[in-house]
Amino acid sequence: MALDSKKVYLLLGSNLGDRTQLIQGAILKIDQQVGEVFSRSSFYETAAWGKEDQPSFLNVAIGIETRLSPLDVLAKVLQIEQELGRIRYEKWGSRLIDIDVILYDDLVVDEKDILQVPHPQMQNRKFVLEPLAEIAPDYLHPVLEKTVSELLQNLTDNLTVSKINL
Repeated sequence: MALDSKKVYLLLGSNLGDRTQLIQGAILKIDQQVGEVFSRSSFYETAAWGKEDQPSFLNVAIGIETRLSPLDVLAKVLQIEQELGRIRYEKWGSRLIDIDVILYDDLVVDEKDILQVPHPQMQNRKFVLEPLAEIAPDYLHPVLEKTVSELLQNLTDNLTVSKINL
């Protein structure tokens, strides 16, 4: 890892359009504009969470190496979402693409309604932990002081999350 660069883990999801193409396009843009992708999980088919009367999601976790600050990473991924056609209509609603900052190195960031890292609900969401555990099982949550694998093992979320081959 380059000096001053940080490991960041992102979760990408889509439940509209050509989900695979949108996620692959987002990963390419992230690699070009945010930081080098060093790890990528399998694709996971996930039942909708929060608002269940919508199509299922395709999710992927990626690890990137970046020199950008946490807020700059967020700004870039929000820009990529817009470039790929995302329009925010409703919380937890259907979307062409969603990119969440899950972990940023071992930092804790609390910018209230702008950015919270680690993602404040990651430990409660199977659709986050399953793909993340595939690429970063031993990554230590900087607040809960448990690895991603331990968080997944202790999870009570029974949402259907299935690894798929594409």
